[in-house]
Amino acid sequence: MERAASAPLHHPGREYGIGYVGGPGFRDDAHQVALADLGLRATERFAYHYDFTDDWRLDLRVEQIVAVQVGRSYPRCTGGRRAGPPEGCGGAWAFLEQTQPHLVFAAVCRAAALLQPLLADDLATLLAHRDELAGLLPLLGLERFDRRALNQALAKQPTTTRSVA
Repeated sequence: MERAASAPLHHPGREYGIGYVGGPGFRDDAHQVALADLGLRATERFAYHYDFTDDWRLDLRVEQIVAVQVGRSYPRCTGGRRAGPPEGCGGAWAFLEQTQPHLVFAAVCRAAALLQPLLADDLATLLAHRDELAGLLPLLGLERFDRRALNQALAKQPTTTRSVA
């Protein structure tokens, strides 16, 4: 699922976003604004509304401002907790509903049952259920945060810059 075209960035006194016909307008184009342009200081917060259709709102805080390191991509993530919700999962409430503890336990039990044919070398049965097993994977990895994968995804974004000096 694609991001909504006008996902705004809120910083005290300013809103940045991508306007479109029939939607809100913004004074500044978010594509042209770098985080450094916001003049943020350590511990300062700002909000980002990611997807209007699913109502994702992120409250971001600057932990630390460090010197640029040659050869490193920016922006980058230095830490986090738990896995992020999968793209297109239906928003915060839908994600929470899908990941309630009893559902996670049920997913673990079902995954164990689906993987049982591996013990008997019955790959045909396992392959017949591969789509169902793939659907369970997000529930099985909720506690895992992969900073490297996130930074690799950030590096692929068109707004990412690579330090050369």
